[in-house]
Amino acid sequence: MQKMKVVALVSGGKDSCYAMMKCIQYGHQIVAVANLLPADDSVDELDSYMYQTVGHQIIVSYAECMGVPLFRRRIQGSTRHHKLSYQRTPGDEVEDMFILLNEVKKQIPSITAVSSGAIASDYQRLRVESVCSRLGLVSLAYLWKQDQSLLLQEMITNEIMAITVKVAAMGLDPAKHLGKEIAFLEPYLHKLKDLYGINVCGEGGEYETLTLDCPLFQNARIMLDDFQVVLHSSDSIAPVGVLHPLKFHLESKQSNSLSGNNKTNDLCRENISSVFEVQGVNLEECKAPGEPDPEVNDLIEVSSHRLHLSKTEKDNTFSICCWLQDTSGPPTGLQGDLKLILRQIELQLEGCGLGWEHVLYIHLYISDMDQFTQANETYVRFITQDKCPFGVPSRSTIELPLIQDGLGRAYVEVLVANDQSKRVLHVQSISCWAPSCIGPYSQATLHKEILHMAGQLGFDPPTMTLCDGGSTAELESALQNSESTCRNKADSLCPRDYGNA
Repeated sequence: MQKMKVVALVSGGKDSCYAMMKCIQYGHQIVAVANLLPADDSVDELDSYMYQTVGHQIIVSYAECMGVPLFRRRIQGSTRHHKLSYQRTPGDEVEDMFILLNEVKKQIPSITAVSSGAIASDYQRLRVESVCSRLGLVSLAYLWKQDQSLLLQEMITNEIMAITVKVAAMGLDPAKHLGKEIAFLEPYLHKLKDLYGINVCGEGGEYETLTLDCPLFQNARIMLDDFQVVLHSSDSIAPVGVLHPLKFHLESKQSNSLSGNNKTNDLCRENISSVFEVQGVNLEECKAPGEPDPEVNDLIEVSSHRLHLSKTEKDNTFSICCWLQDTSGPPTGLQGDLKLILRQIELQLEGCGLGWEHVLYIHLYISDMDQFTQANETYVRFITQDKCPFGVPSRSTIELPLIQDGLGRAYVEVLVANDQSKRVLHVQSISCWAPSCIGPYSQATLHKEILHMAGQLGFDPPTMTLCDGGSTAELESALQNSESTCRNKADSLCPRDYGNA
């Protein structure tokens, strides 16, 4: 995989910092960090499933600690799109992320990827992926679906010094446990996991953290001098409290003192040249969802004897196969053939009162895998997120000697459901979990207790490259990736909580 320049979304928590360290481990370069904060500096926490903001008063120091520019935006929106899978919604808080990252991309055009610390929250991951897709950026989520106990131990072993800035779980007391280092709390967190089933990394909102030092902080570490405990709920079983920073200073790690280091910061705004506050509104211009692609409608006329269809029905599903049998007509190439075939299938679906959102699975057979990129370019004009609000169908792409058998350059088979009860697993982020589906297809689609899985290659998930060792090793890797998809499909296809990043 090509090494990428990355902007990291940081909340200040341990997860986003460790995600940055994983990016570097896999050869990428962190060239900027981005943060979203409340519009009012005096507010510690927002009512948001999307953003962690407790401790935001200290994040301004990350630019100096890391030696990279920090881009910040004050959150103007609120939660307006409540469904799990996000669609662009004016006034939603996700649009603040879009504006922020869009400005970062304008200022640093070489950036091609975004890092986030998502571990278990589909709600957050899907929103980051949506923004990345709109901006043409790759989402990196190297902590996704990793074992939380192992992750917490790795963070401590890799010298992430983070303190708790919010507690909200049975067994956690604001008076006792706020401001404590995760290394100190680790044994107690595992005890609470055994007693009450909490998430040891805080993915259920049990606690939030603020990183004061880690190997990424090459210039300075943050020293918290004074803070105030603010009690949000005095519930006798699970009281809720946050840590409000009052004073902090930076302690230099360099022989020559940094500007402002070792000087107490009373949290008044300073003019730090490497910190940029992003203003403005979303002026994104694109065609409305569902607006037809002119190229899709401007199809080459084809005589009926060339275009072939077959249809098979069974229970609550049916399949449609379509291909061009005679290639002696006007040459259209693979893209032209596939365009005709997909349009014909689309018309068949419309004739049944259905659409691409009802499709569970697509077998895409092409005559030459070297033309996969061109085939995919045509495919994405028809099968889009906007047309599939319940999730894009799973897909396999296979090369077959179609032309030799008189079946043209492309042959497509779709499995269609008569209802809208399907659930999809569509992870576009590159992670250590399983190969990402950067294209318009899902890793798995669940319908009527049958799991339809996308085709798998022998990829190493975090690098998205074929593993070494030849065909046997590739097969083993492909089977492991399939197992990961199956193992995690229950949680990912049945979202029950939004989690905490």
